[in-house]
Amino acid sequence: MASYSSSSLSRISTLQNHISPLEANNKLRSLVKISPQVSEAIASGRAVVALESTIISHGMPYPQNLQTAKEVESIVRENGAVPATIAILNGVPCIGLNEEELERLASLGKSVQKTAGRDIPHVVATRGDGATTVSATLFFASMVGIQVFVTGGIGGVHRHANHSKIHVHFLLFTMDISSDLTALGRTPIALKKEIKNI
Repeated sequence: MASYSSSSLSRISTLQNHISPLEANNKLRSLVKISPQVSEAIASGRAVVALESTIISHGMPYPQNLQTAKEVESIVRENGAVPATIAILNGVPCIGLNEEELERLASLGKSVQKTAGRDIPHVVATRGDGATTVSATLFFASMVGIQVFVTGGIGGVHRHANHSKIHVHFLLFTMDISSDLTALGRTPIALKKEIKNI
C-alpha cells in the first residue's frame, strides 16, 4: 500500500508541475546559488546578462582568462546590466560569481570539467567543478528567468560530421553535433555571440 501511495503522490506532483510550472521552477531555483546582485536585479526587473564560463577555464591561459572575464563583466555593467557568470563549484550551480569564485575558476583552468547540459547531473552529484558551455548556461539562465545571454562561441556541427569510419568489426558513425544547437532551439533566451579570436 505504501508504494501505491508514493507512486500516486509522485504522479500528482508531476501533474502539478505541468499545471503550474512556476512552482516547479521555484523548486529548481532552490537548488542553485544566486549571487545577491543577480537576485536583486531579477527581483526588481533590471537587465541581467548570463555569461558562460567554459571560455574562462578552457579558452585561455591564466591570468589572461581572469582578466578577460573581468573585462566582459565590466562591459556588461557599463551598459546598465548585471553580469551573471554561471558555473558549478563544489557541485553547486552558481549564477553570478563573486571575485573569489571567478579567480578560482580561472586559476583551475582545464582541470575544471567542461560542462554541457547533459553533464550537469554528474558534476552536481560528484560535487565537482564545472565550467558551463552554452547549453548548460542556457539551462541555468532560463531556470532563474535571465533572458539575455552572451557567449564567445557556439558549438555546431563539426566538419565531415556525416562521414563514417569502417573498423574491423563495426561501422563507427562520427556524427558530432553540439548540444548547444539543441539548447538554443528549446530555450527562449536572446543570444549575443561575439566573434572568437582568442
